[in-house]
Amino acid sequence: MKGYKAFNKDFTCNNFQYEEGKEFKHDGEIKICEQGFHFCENPLDVLNYYSLTDSIFAEVESLGEIQKEKENNADSKIVNNHIKIVKKLALSDFINAGVAYLLTICKSGDNSQNASSGDYSKNASSGDNSQNASSGYNSKNASSGDNSQNASSGYNSQNASSGDSSKNASSGDSSKNASSGDNSQNASSGYNSQNASSGDYSKNASSGYNSQNASSGYNSKNASSGDYSSIEMVGENNVGANIGRDGIIKGVKGCWITLAEYDKDGICICVKSAQIDGEIIKENTWYKLLNGEFVVVKTEGNS
Repeated sequence: MKGYKAFNKDFTCNNFQYEEGKEFKHDGEIKICEQGFHFCENPLDVLNYYSLTDSIFAEVESLGEIQKEKENNADSKIVNNHIKIVKKLALSDFINAGVAYLLTICKSGDNSQNASSGDYSKNASSGDNSQNASSGYNSKNASSGDNSQNASSGYNSQNASSGDSSKNASSGDSSKNASSGDNSQNASSGYNSQNASSGDYSKNASSGYNSQNASSGYNSKNASSGDYSSIEMVGENNVGANIGRDGIIKGVKGCWITLAEYDKDGICICVKSAQIDGEIIKENTWYKLLNGEFVVVKTEGNS
């Protein structure tokens, strides 16, 4: 059985050290959420357990006994006693895997329009200019055609698109938006939402608390106004603005970052921008704004 798993940056999970290309066996009983090696069939479900901006992702293969979450549960988590870490996935590969998975479990049609208001609904389209909309909790929308549009307002919804110039929007808490096409747009307003884009010139925007934006394409733009949000940019020439209270940001050399600082009453007292030059402002390093200065909060080694 093929699946997907997330890890800390050092390839650990729950203090267990994994390695790409290796197999691991668990002796004894397996129990979901307690004992054994866990993974998800739906790539986007791993974001229920690991941060989009502080994790690495891998395709895995189950080689032994398995146990699934209870039937009708919206999560595709599985536990097993023999797992192989097939390969580490780039952000773009992870997003494409999410799109592909959602398309396999949904019905698709060219230039179609799908709308659902029931919980656990699934919409999918593979034609250009398609439109998907859902308002139920835990809904899933997927499109692979150019200029497609996905929208969801239910909690824990998932939107994925691989076509250029696609648009994903979600207003429910803990929603997930993923796009791999160029010029795509992701927007979320719910708490703990996650936006990811791998295409060039993409745009990610979030306004909910603890939201996460990640982009790997060139010249992408990330914006967050929610408190305690994070923005990560791994593509060149990206621009990120995190103007929420206690927001953090990081990127590669050449990217521009903007942060805001607030007083104890929640009044903005400073907004500051800088380009990551690799010397004064280090690349791949998390920064916050404190006393009007960029301050390191965590780095690749301890994230």
